[in-house]
Amino acid sequence: MAKTYTYEEVQQHRSPDSCWVVLYGNVYDVTSFLSEHPGGAKIILQLAGTDATEEYDPIHPPGTLEESLPASAKLGLFDESTLPKSEKSPEETGTTISPAQEQADDSPDNLDECLNLDDIEALATKKISRKAWGYYYSAADDLHSKSLNNTVYSSILMRPRVFVDCTRCDTSTTLLGHKVNVPFYVSPAAMARLGHPDGEAGIAKACGTYGAMQIISNNASQTVEQVVEGKEGQMFGWQLYVQMDRKKSEDMLARIKKLPQIKFICLTLDAPVPGKREHDERTKSGGGVGANLPVRSAVQQGSASTTKPHPEEKSARLEERLEGDDSAGGVGKALFAGTAPDLTWKTTLPWLRKHTDLPIVLKGLQTHEDAYIASLHAPQVKGIILSNHGGRALDTAPPSIHTLLEIRKYCPEVLSRLEVYVDGGIRRGTDVVKALCLGAKGVGLGRSPLFGNGAGGVAGVERVLEILKAETETAMRLLGVEHISQLGPQHVNARAVERDIFDGVGAVGIEKLGLWVRSKL
Repeated sequence: MAKTYTYEEVQQHRSPDSCWVVLYGNVYDVTSFLSEHPGGAKIILQLAGTDATEEYDPIHPPGTLEESLPASAKLGLFDESTLPKSEKSPEETGTTISPAQEQADDSPDNLDECLNLDDIEALATKKISRKAWGYYYSAADDLHSKSLNNTVYSSILMRPRVFVDCTRCDTSTTLLGHKVNVPFYVSPAAMARLGHPDGEAGIAKACGTYGAMQIISNNASQTVEQVVEGKEGQMFGWQLYVQMDRKKSEDMLARIKKLPQIKFICLTLDAPVPGKREHDERTKSGGGVGANLPVRSAVQQGSASTTKPHPEEKSARLEERLEGDDSAGGVGKALFAGTAPDLTWKTTLPWLRKHTDLPIVLKGLQTHEDAYIASLHAPQVKGIILSNHGGRALDTAPPSIHTLLEIRKYCPEVLSRLEVYVDGGIRRGTDVVKALCLGAKGVGLGRSPLFGNGAGGVAGVERVLEILKAETETAMRLLGVEHISQLGPQHVNARAVERDIFDGVGAVGIEKLGLWVRSKL
């Protein structure tokens, strides 16, 4: 019979000479693994002597433990009754840290009462942990870009037409040549299992119900194989964060090649280094996830509040200096471990061509100049996603609808050369329709599926998609439009937003820009 250990017994093994952790109700001796851990020994030692399941589980796909440790490392069972009281959700502790939490008394108590995406977020806020809320809600600095993402659509007005038969409405469209039933898709948002055990696979199941596309995050909390298993009829993309160790990315691309459900690679470019997400970073205090995540980066290390790493130091020297650095960011910061900040037009796309023949969609373009350069790389590049990373990278970066209007003004031919998608701040079906009217082929949802997952797993994500589909249909009908393909700029008045888009020295003619581009490539 397996031996059972108490919390106090496990606590006695917190040194490099004897390091134990508790995972999934079992006690493991990870002493021999300390020197092999990719994030360094110090990260494991921060968790030594504790039940690390809550920190470990959302970050590591199932099977990681068995692949990393020998069977002999499992020492026995853990007596959970001896474990100190676990972290409660913000609602349970009475800590109000968001507008949704401040209105918790008036917010819905179940999915049936949720009438819009704000209701879904409020319900999820009641249920998920503070660390999950901090990661999902957070954005860079003062949240200006996140806020503008949410509010900019209200400045675009609809132009409804009357005396039009609106009994029929078809929200289906094609994305990269593949039919989908709705024009919005799930953006590559990481760590779904922080909010609910259903995770990314549950989101995929909900997408199957509504015929929606899903881009699987490079930092998903489940393996890509687990997410797409049994979903042969669905459309997926896979997000790529290129790693400093290129071999890791190449190996992953080889795995992706074996999965026919994956139709394209989404190369993310809007966060070469992590932004400063203060709501996320604050969760590191009091045993929060930021201080203990078992990953660490040499280049994008710790909190953006620190300036310890000198930019001219070599990576090896950085690792030496950071070994003694106790600062830490939140979940978002930890997930950037190993991400390459040295991508360029000249080097990265040729490298990628050698390792995948899937279409490439570039995510994170925020200027018409970069959109134009991307169009020169067709047909390898099939699409672009206009995005400011949900306001999570550079605060005061423009909302994607600004960039879309820039493209319409300065280089509209991009819209015919590539499929152009937008994401960020989508809260209503009217937002979806406005983006489509202005030339977007598809509209991405980032936080909403995560909050839907937190509110009720698969059912919560399905409710998100159900609400948005119904609102999109209503908007189309009231515009007098039957098919997505019929939506156009004649259905909206965007003058109020057009006044705010870029109109500076860089807005050169396309002929001149083309010469500039060729000189740089």
